[in-house]
Amino acid sequence: MKFRLLTIGLILCTGVKSQNFFTTAFAGAANYSGDIQDKAFTLIRAKPAWGIGMMFELNPRMLIRADMSFAKLYANDKFSKINQARNLSFNSDITEFSVGFEYVLFDLYEHKVSPYVFTGVGIFKFSPYVEASNGSRIILSELDTEGQGFYQGRKKYNLRQICIPFGGGLQWALTDNKRIAFVIGVRKTFTDYLDDVSTTYIDENLLRQQRGAQAVKMAYRGDELSNGASYPQEGAIRGNPKSKDWYYFTGVSMRFRIGGKKKVKEPSVKIRRGSIPCPKPF
Repeated sequence: MKFRLLTIGLILCTGVKSQNFFTTAFAGAANYSGDIQDKAFTLIRAKPAWGIGMMFELNPRMLIRADMSFAKLYANDKFSKINQARNLSFNSDITEFSVGFEYVLFDLYEHKVSPYVFTGVGIFKFSPYVEASNGSRIILSELDTEGQGFYQGRKKYNLRQICIPFGGGLQWALTDNKRIAFVIGVRKTFTDYLDDVSTTYIDENLLRQQRGAQAVKMAYRGDELSNGASYPQEGAIRGNPKSKDWYYFTGVSMRFRIGGKKKVKEPSVKIRRGSIPCPKPF
């Protein structure tokens, strides 16, 4: 609905022909950087991502864009070189809506290939969960594994957050009406709970009293390993609150001009001396 309203608004406000608009489709992979992912950027164990969008061409190098993106994030301590003993993991479905600005370095009506960059602002929805043995989802935000809502002023985290999308890549002009692009898009977030991990462990008995045995089990899973340690003491480090979580997309984007008509530059009109050109119709 937001995407449709934005598109209608752009058309009404600009009053331009539909040939200035492109529809877009994206397919690729998504991953994240946070407390259960050691590397800042990696495609190892990435999950599928896809999206659709609309672009308005201000001029051959500048475009306004609106995108709806969908992805799945996943990480597991068992792949970590640092936190294997903690044995935490998470999955999360991401739904994101964003608007932004794109700049193309070279005019693609005159060149076949050009680098490009983009930035903007977005809102996304997430919900970290763990898959139970019976296939059901254990929603981690409902368990308050770090005492959100009752421990030392820790607030529950909002599952809808603002993000700052930015990135770039290479575009190829297949025709004036069709383009293909390779893109890497990064999302800066303002939450440390994409993975439900941020600060320190709270007292095991307090957590059990407030949220039940399931919350204790999901807060620390090291005891599930052979020779694993028991639940840590209150105040032991569970995550790093000073570093917010990020997520990112890598893939291919296709762009198609609405109407399928070539954007032709109007030829200049030469006026001969003594002749008067016909006025252009409004």
